[in-house]
Amino acid sequence: MQNIFITGCSTGIGFQTALTLKENGYKVYASARKEEDVEKLKNLGLNALKVDVTIKEDITKALEYILEKDEKLDAIFNNAGYGQPGAVEDISTETLKEQFETNLFGLHEATIQAMKIFRKQGYGKVIQHSSVLGIISLKFRGAYNASKYAIEGLADTMRQEVSDSNIYISTINTGPVTSKFRENALKKFNKNIDIENSFFTPTYKKELKDRLENDKDTTPFNLPATSVANIVLKIMQTQKPKPRYYVTKATHILGFAKRVLSTNLLDKLLNRI
Repeated sequence: MQNIFITGCSTGIGFQTALTLKENGYKVYASARKEEDVEKLKNLGLNALKVDVTIKEDITKALEYILEKDEKLDAIFNNAGYGQPGAVEDISTETLKEQFETNLFGLHEATIQAMKIFRKQGYGKVIQHSSVLGIISLKFRGAYNASKYAIEGLADTMRQEVSDSNIYISTINTGPVTSKFRENALKKFNKNIDIENSFFTPTYKKELKDRLENDKDTTPFNLPATSVANIVLKIMQTQKPKPRYYVTKATHILGFAKRVLSTNLLDKLLNRI
């Protein structure tokens, strides 16, 4: 039985992916930061682990536990992450560091620890959860954009470095997917952005907060979390997975626009979103 270690399984994409893979016969080691989420995962029959990806020792203990149980690791899905809204000029350096600690440095730490296992056993799959915002940039998402662009750079480089092995690096670029992403982003927005003393105060109050607080997801081309879970399942079922998978029409459209439009034309298009 193949196994997989998944980070960020408390809700949304990570949660759904863990369930989908389990239902399809894979041994899933699902992780979450909070104890109550770990218990929820255990009650659903998953092998649940308490892991905060910003803590190196948590990752080490999780991988040691997996090897103790199975003596191998077939794949890792680096899914943990969140979005920090706000104009770039309103993002403090500390807030940017916090964004990178989870979205990039946590992902990187889990990757390099998994790679030690993969190199020793001679095979493995690294699945990096990027975003359409790792391909194009949207205003008021600068911190998140930057973290996802960084994932792209590391993944693109690693693919070349493992090209002569049975280790595969796959990047998933998701567009709008139903999850608690906006709910969590709203918390970070209120916590880390000085809304009242920004050049963008009117925009924040009229547009951004309304969008983040809206319970109904009216984003065009929005898909359920199963859309990503099914891609991870496909990667697990494929002997030689593709280096990149687009999820949602929005990703396909904007990815194409990035390739064919000039920078000025692309900016004009993105400013209307």
